[in-house]
Amino acid sequence: MPKLIIDEQEILVPEGTKVIEAAERLGIMIPRFCYHPALGSVGACRVCAVKFVEGPHKGVDMSCMVEAKDGMVVSTTDEEAVRFRQYVIEWLMMNHPLDCPVCDEGGHCLLQDQTVSGGHGVRRYPGRKRTYLDQDLGPFVQHEMNRCIHCFRCQRFYQDFAGYRDLGVMQIGRREYFGRAESGRLESPFSGNLIDVCPTGVYTDKPARFKGRRWNFERGPSLCIHCSLGCNTTGSARYREMLRQEARFNETVNGYFICDRGRYGFDFANHPDRPRRARIGQREVPWEEGIQAAVERLGAIAPEEVLCVGSQRCTLETQASLKRMCRLLAWPDPRFFMEPATQRKVKTAVTRLDERLAVSMRQIEGADFILALGADPVNEAPMLAMAMRQAWRKGADVAVVDPRPALLPFPFSHLAVIPQQIDVCAAVLVRRALGGKTLSPNGSRFFDSLPSTYNPGSDLQNRLEELAQKLGRAQRPVLICGTDRVRESTPVLAADLAALLREAIEGTGLFFVLPGPNAFGAGLLCSGEDQNSVLEAVESGKVKALVLVEQDPFWNWPDPLRVEQALDKVNHLLVLDYLPSASVRRAHVVLPTTTLFERTVATFVNQEGRVQKAPPVHRGGTPLSQISGGNHPPRTFLNDIPGGDPKAAHDVLAEVYAAISGRAPEELLKDLWGWLKGENPVFQALLSSSEGTRLVPREMAGDRFLSAERVEPQPGKPGLELVLVDWTFGTEELSTYSRFATQGETSPKLFMHPDDADRLGFAHAEKVGLRADEQDVVFELALASNMAAGMIIAPRHRQVEWRKLKQWSMIVPDDHIHKV
Repeated sequence: MPKLIIDEQEILVPEGTKVIEAAERLGIMIPRFCYHPALGSVGACRVCAVKFVEGPHKGVDMSCMVEAKDGMVVSTTDEEAVRFRQYVIEWLMMNHPLDCPVCDEGGHCLLQDQTVSGGHGVRRYPGRKRTYLDQDLGPFVQHEMNRCIHCFRCQRFYQDFAGYRDLGVMQIGRREYFGRAESGRLESPFSGNLIDVCPTGVYTDKPARFKGRRWNFERGPSLCIHCSLGCNTTGSARYREMLRQEARFNETVNGYFICDRGRYGFDFANHPDRPRRARIGQREVPWEEGIQAAVERLGAIAPEEVLCVGSQRCTLETQASLKRMCRLLAWPDPRFFMEPATQRKVKTAVTRLDERLAVSMRQIEGADFILALGADPVNEAPMLAMAMRQAWRKGADVAVVDPRPALLPFPFSHLAVIPQQIDVCAAVLVRRALGGKTLSPNGSRFFDSLPSTYNPGSDLQNRLEELAQKLGRAQRPVLICGTDRVRESTPVLAADLAALLREAIEGTGLFFVLPGPNAFGAGLLCSGEDQNSVLEAVESGKVKALVLVEQDPFWNWPDPLRVEQALDKVNHLLVLDYLPSASVRRAHVVLPTTTLFERTVATFVNQEGRVQKAPPVHRGGTPLSQISGGNHPPRTFLNDIPGGDPKAAHDVLAEVYAAISGRAPEELLKDLWGWLKGENPVFQALLSSSEGTRLVPREMAGDRFLSAERVEPQPGKPGLELVLVDWTFGTEELSTYSRFATQGETSPKLFMHPDDADRLGFAHAEKVGLRADEQDVVFELALASNMAAGMIIAPRHRQVEWRKLKQWSMIVPDDHIHKV
């Protein structure tokens, strides 16, 4: 490890460390524009100049381009280096517009900071400033090209790091232009990161434009809850309104970046129809009256006739307090999933992980082989696709076994097989990869029970053999498994295959994609008993009171008419939520809850079992813009906050419990984590004050190999199998309530293999109807040769009446598909 001296301070750093990074470790911040820890060095801006006084490198040079060497003596304050940096700032300011008063970057602009700290205050250049025309880059990113200092950060992130090609650098020299060949919406679902990486104001946040400076905002750390990854964010609020969400660095989860759904989906917290006062029917009432009405109706119903349903978007505090309340009041255990099949798949995922197998997104970036089963990363968990790309950039091979027309921002092997064939395809691949390797007796028995052959066609056979050879050579393979639209056997098999691989390859990892931000917590807390669905339980007539806690069956069940008819059988429907959902509109009593941005700390557990906490960003209440139209606050003195009634869901449950039981509300929440530990020892980690601990056992006990008998080829059924899937925008519940995220939606399309389209006489871009109960659900047809034949894939998109189909997946006869 080289030892060097920077500004008279000695430091020992790992081989390959740049001088600018070594200085940071000493707390010395060398100016930079083009350098970024995630993007590396390029030496374009020249503002990180330092003086190399002694050692193997001499003179003024760029600290981001020079590796630290033993014996170096570096000065950041040398007169020659300081003067060099001052000249660089002056060159950059020659053409830069002096529009700081109207630039949204003002106040957190690197160029502004360096200009002031460098002492530049007089413009000596008498010529005209260079100017450019700006472009419309879509609904998220505002373009102001005149502010560009040619640091290349945007091009390096967008093309090199994220893998999209529709934005980059054009022209040459001082006329370099960073943008698109022509105006148009940016294609990347990570485009908002341009705002974060740009050191000036070329790319700014369009939805938050002109709404405040950074020092005007209430700002605080938060989390993205639009998928199961748990990316870290920084939220900004002003006048009781969430205005902006930015990426927050987390070494083990999302690194420096987030996806656009996470960046712009936060606006559900500002929805004008959001419930902010307690309601009885459609009548708003004081909070105490709402609690009293809820309790009176619950008290008139036998305990066994009450059913509580939480959700995967509930905080861990809410999930735990709901279960504890049910236990204390002798109610049946709560449900957290509408469908038993989803519950079983998630339960498999959370109980089959252990510390040896569970990997973070950052660990995925270090994988040398990735096998994804039944997962569509860009649409289901976008930042996972970003992590997979970084692994590919380092030389990893990536294979996806999935029927959908999957697209990733890098080359990969796509084995497009029907869902029934995913398991056998994966089993054959792993068996061939491990042929001849030493395994434990249990592993050997499981290995021998796996299929050794699979004959779907010579092309797929050859690709399986090629991938098996690469997997057999891997040292750090990662198996990724979806849990949404896969068969129940797939997560079980994925866990078994990962355990089998780990016996032969110590660096093996397992990564599940779960259906919600706190699905992991829900999976740990839900009952292990085999149950009927929530809807079937209500339809049976045995449920007289239904308590929905941040759960909307109208969203989470594909047959709204059936939901409506089932709820007609319930004597009392109590809803706790912050969304203006169909369930809220249908409820007998509504008790509004706060979002994760407001008032209290919220705990979530991401898909790897990592516990993360989101402190409140602001206090909450009705946004001023919805009261005064954006003008000055009303000159009225109040002793409360308008719209400030909502409380955290677990606090609401504590009040309900207290009113029913006659005990103190604190009793429900007292030592909640200790009570959870008694429910499941894995919750012991919550008693530690350190954030980032994992709720997974150190090592899984017992025989892991459970699924061999299920692994066998299954033929497809007659007709085309329809599968309704997620898209990045338009299908995730919270973001569909966001004004900003909905602008990122594209027109929903029905995907079909060209062979199936030819057989049925359909052409690309035609309007196609799917018949359902004498009604048509109409999509625009898109032909995709990179999907499995014998299937049709459609998004469960809010712009399409897909709920008329009444099922998530189904076999559609040929005569039920027709041109419109």
